[in-house]
Amino acid sequence: MDKVTRVGVIGVGYLGRIHAKIYQRMSNVELVGVLDTDESSARQVAEENNCKTFTHINELMNEVDAVSIVTPTVTHSEIAQPFIKNGIHILVEKPIAENYENSLQLVQMAEEAGIIFQVGFLERFNAGVMALAEQVHNPRFIESHRLSPFVERATDVDVITDLMIHDIDIILSLVKSDIVNISGSGLKVLTDHIDIANVRLEFANGAVANVTASRVSNKKYRQMRVFEKNQYFSLNFEDQQLSITHTEPQPGDSRDKIVTQHPEIKHRLPLDTELAAFIDSVNSGETPLVDGRTGLEAIRVANLVCNNILDNTA
Repeated sequence: MDKVTRVGVIGVGYLGRIHAKIYQRMSNVELVGVLDTDESSARQVAEENNCKTFTHINELMNEVDAVSIVTPTVTHSEIAQPFIKNGIHILVEKPIAENYENSLQLVQMAEEAGIIFQVGFLERFNAGVMALAEQVHNPRFIESHRLSPFVERATDVDVITDLMIHDIDIILSLVKSDIVNISGSGLKVLTDHIDIANVRLEFANGAVANVTASRVSNKKYRQMRVFEKNQYFSLNFEDQQLSITHTEPQPGDSRDKIVTQHPEIKHRLPLDTELAAFIDSVNSGETPLVDGRTGLEAIRVANLVCNNILDNTA
């Protein structure tokens, strides 16, 4: 029988509510309770999921083995530190913190404490992304677009840290080479932060990535294409489907034939998969797919991108 992990959820806004719901239905998890500065929302979520409402971190800390931190980015550091010091395993929604320095501090603290510290990069658990990672070997050019209509949540950070960071993380996992040059442009449209941005990432091994993110578009569009020698991959994040286009020799013809295949990919709910992976890491002690150091590199590059854009628009 699986060990039962006692879990709490801190922050029950849009995404935190879903965390609580998923944990509640997991057979190897006891959802102990939820905590939020909005006590009425916390009580409602607690009632819906048959768990306790907590009003102070110390109360929750004494009753859990692990927590999901699903609060605004600027609060992550303050909330996570006491849990780390008390040996509580953490899943913190991306980005780790609002800047590299605070993110580094949390990662180092977690390493010293010997806890599981997973960063909530949801797209890594997208079935299409996981299939892409298995297929790609030597990417030379990557093009990604992540466009969304405007929503009020997550506007405490720029679109690079809010949306583009997903694609930055995926690209870094595929290319596996140092970035040698960054050039970007962006604009503030509806907030005091950059709301739409495009960036070119150049890598030491010659690979190039062109990344676009917007949170002021009139429709949702999330696509990535990865080009290798003689083939390319096209991924639709929404339907989790991947197409592979490659060349095949044609007998008696000097020109190769272009063939597109669509591998069978079983659709999965990424957040369910992500939270299950977190609990598995807590129970096994194995390093998460997206651990602290991985999340730290993503926020480092995101900060470099943002600084480059700000310098170009100053």
